Amino acid sequence: MKVITRILCLVAVIVVALPLTACQFAVTTEEATQSEQPVEEPAAGGKTYSDLVVGFAQIGAESEWRTAETNSIKASAEELGVELKFSDAQQQQENQIKAVRSFIAQQVDVIGIAPVVESGWETVFQEAKDAGIPIIFVDRKAAVSDDLYTTFIGSDFVLEGYNACLEMSKLLGGEGKIIELQGTTGADPAIERKEGFEACIAKEAPGLEILDSQTGDFTRAKGKEVMEAFLKTYGQDIDGVYAHNDDMAIGAIQAIEEYGLKPGEDIIIVSIDGVRGAFEAMVEGKLNCTVECNPLLGPQFFEAALTLANGGTVDRWIKSNEGIYCMDVAAQELPNRKY
Repeated sequence: MKVITRILCLVAVIVVALPLTACQFAVTTEEATQSEQPVEEPAAGGKTYSDLVVGFAQIGAESEWRTAETNSIKASAEELGVELKFSDAQQQQENQIKAVRSFIAQQVDVIGIAPVVESGWETVFQEAKDAGIPIIFVDRKAAVSDDLYTTFIGSDFVLEGYNACLEMSKLLGGEGKIIELQGTTGADPAIERKEGFEACIAKEAPGLEILDSQTGDFTRAKGKEVMEAFLKTYGQDIDGVYAHNDDMAIGAIQAIEEYGLKPGEDIIIVSIDGVRGAFEAMVEGKLNCTVECNPLLGPQFFEAALTLANGGTVDRWIKSNEGIYCMDVAAQELPNRKY
C-alpha cells in the first residue's frame, strides 16, 4: 500500500516536473532554496547561532557526495558560530545510535542525522523526544512515526529515479536492457530511486527492461566489482547502466573499459548525484547523464535548527534545488561545480 501511495503522489509531482527534464539545469520545485550563504540571525530575544549547540550524526565518507555534504555542514557551522558536535559513523548504524545517545547526554539543542538505513531507530529517537531534543533528517529519512522527527531536508528520491529513467529512455530510443547498481540495502535513497525508476518504466518507458539489479553500496569499488560480474554474465546484451549514485557509475565505467567496451557509447550510463567526477566523465564522453542530488545542505540545516531551538515550526519537507545534466552541457557546467 505504501508503494502505491508513493506512486500516486509521484504522478501529481511528475505533471509539474516533466517539462523540466531536458539535459540542462532545471529546478524541480518552486519551493526549493539553495542559498549557499548563511541566513541572518534572528531578532533579539531568542537564541542566536552563537548560542546554538547542534549534534550531527553523519553516515561516513563513502562518496564524493557525502564528503561534500559533511564539508557543507562543518563550514556552515564555523561561519555561523554554531557549536557543532560531529560524529562519523563509518557506515554503521550502531555507531549512529551511540552518537545520538551521546548528543542527548550532552543536552544539545537539536540533533541532525543522515540515517544509514530506514529501520531500527524508534527507541533512540524516542529517547531524544523524551529529552525534548528535535530530530532533523538530512538527505535521508527513517521509517518512524511522524512524532519522532520534525523535518526532512533533502531531495525527492523517487522523482530522481523517475527522471533517470526518462533520460535513459530518451538516450536508448525507448528500448534497451538495463543493469541497475543499487545503493546500500535498506537505505532510503536506494529504496526510492529504485521505486521511481520502476514506476517510470511501468508508466512511460515500457521498452526498458531491467536485466539485473544488485547493490553496489554507493561506493566506487563495489560499483566496479558488481559491474564486472554483470559483464561476465550478460556481456554485450547490456544496453544501459542505471547507477543510484555517480561513484558507482564511475566504478562501472572502469569495469566496462577493462572489458573492452566504450562506456557512454556501447553502454549508456545514467546516474544520480551530480558530483564533479560525473561531470568530468561526461566531458570525456564516458557518462551520459546525471540527475542532481544537492549535498550543500548546511545553510538550510542550521536555519531549521535555529528555528526549532527557538520553539518555532518548520515545513515537514524542506526541498533542495536541483537539476538534470547531460553530456551536451557538461563542459559548460563543470567549472561551476562545488562538489
